[in-house]
Amino acid sequence: MAKVTSKLQLTVPKAIAHRYGIRPGDKLDFLPAGDSIRVVRARVDKRQGLTIDQRLALYDQATKRLRQRETSPDRAEIPAKPGWKPHEIERGWRREDLYTRGRPR
Repeated sequence: MAKVTSKLQLTVPKAIAHRYGIRPGDKLDFLPAGDSIRVVRARVDKRQGLTIDQRLALYDQATKRLRQRETSPDRAEIPAKPGWKPHEIERGWRREDLYTRGRPR
């Protein structure tokens, strides 16, 4: 019999864990089943069972998509003005203008 702790945690009995191959770090889902609760092993990420070559192929595909996005015409550079810094935006006011707390008036 398992007991629920004050933090609503549940301990899986050792015999059950051994029988079903549940190990520390495994994730379990609790599903409603009428008046009872069904405990099932959480779905595993699809990429987890892939070989190194398959994972590298996925990485190469993602890198290729990233390179295409970086060179697309939608990412046109903002023309730089003399003294302009990339983090500054032309909006007619400065952040310092909003804050007067702690400054002499």
